[in-house]
Amino acid sequence: MTVAAPYSLFTAFGIELEYMIVDARTLDVRPITDELIRAAAGEITSEIDQGGVSWSNELVLHVVELKTTDPASSLAGWDERFAGNVQRINELLAPQGARLMPTAMHPWMDPSREMRLWPHDYGDVYSAFDRIFGCQGHGWANLQSMHINLPFHGDEEFGKLHAAIRLLLPILPALAASSPIVERRTTGKLDTRLDVYRTNSKRIPSITGHVVPEAVFTQRDYEEKILGRIYKDISPLDPDETLQDEWLNARGAIARFCRGTIEIRVLDLQECPRADLAIAAAAAAVLRGLVAQRWTSLAGQQAMPTEPLAEILQATTRDADLALIRDRDYLSMFDYPGKEATAGELWAHLIETLPELSGSAGTTGPHAADANRWREALRVIQSEGTLSRRILRALGLENADKKPATVSEAIEIPSEKLHEVYGRLCDSLARNEMFRA
Repeated sequence: MTVAAPYSLFTAFGIELEYMIVDARTLDVRPITDELIRAAAGEITSEIDQGGVSWSNELVLHVVELKTTDPASSLAGWDERFAGNVQRINELLAPQGARLMPTAMHPWMDPSREMRLWPHDYGDVYSAFDRIFGCQGHGWANLQSMHINLPFHGDEEFGKLHAAIRLLLPILPALAASSPIVERRTTGKLDTRLDVYRTNSKRIPSITGHVVPEAVFTQRDYEEKILGRIYKDISPLDPDETLQDEWLNARGAIARFCRGTIEIRVLDLQECPRADLAIAAAAAAVLRGLVAQRWTSLAGQQAMPTEPLAEILQATTRDADLALIRDRDYLSMFDYPGKEATAGELWAHLIETLPELSGSAGTTGPHAADANRWREALRVIQSEGTLSRRILRALGLENADKKPATVSEAIEIPSEKLHEVYGRLCDSLARNEMFRA
């Protein structure tokens, strides 16, 4: 999201959705994003605007990103706009025997064999990443996410928004985990994308940090304590300063001072835009509540250390909604009444507390239909589990109590069963419908 003028808190939104291009018959990855863009634009370029939704390349040739071209004043209507672009892309891919696949990781891709870098615009940047980190791994070549961009104007708003986002990050996988299968095997983690993302820059640990950002709340401190350290650490490997920009920072939320936004990056891609936008709406509603100091003071939020937040994020990376949170200081940030809670129980508390999520105050006006659709999508996630759990259940790998049978061991899944379930997920994306196990 490029912000041409200052936007204040929650007056604009930018959404980015990353999709895999796969073979329509085999569902293997197809590295043809450049050919897709050529079919739409008549030439290969890094980005094209398709009526307010832009299509762009990513690091690898089998991924296409859809995003809001300009800041959107609300999220209303955007799941249908994204869904319309998905339909258009599928129409362009059909003559090449390809289609789009959702979820955060391809379930049988072998990145060491199948990864192909984008060779066109920004190729020097991608080549530098590959030279320094080696992109032929799942943490670079096989991960698709939704990014939410939220604006701020000035240090005061940045400090409020950054404090709120740091608190919310650890429980986002409890709604969004969608990556339980890698190389045809269960991984023991419901959000494997976040697990591999956490270590993809391990050669220079300061790039990712603890994934949860440090407690810094001014631009000066951020540039000194986070960006400055990253640039210093990578400089021996990047003497031409090709990568020394704000986007090198790989925390779960990164400040983009050049455009006055914070970009949230921890969300796995869902089965359809309807689910993605519902999660974005839920995240925005909780962040509004935190910024308004609905449950706790700004000073209390900013005093929360990074390490316990990172521990909760690791727990939800593994167990998503069933991750047990025993940190009473953290629960108090949301005025949760108990001494402990699963991440799913905490989300139930938040959804019940916020009228825009629960619908307790009623929703009227032009955005009522969107709010109701998002609430229905959130009810599916709450009642049937994250998309990871629904995938495992469809594969016959989750018990009735929602505890997956895959935590302690890797289970290889028959290819035909994986093909069936992920084919259904492709259909869910094409129809913009929630996936039901």
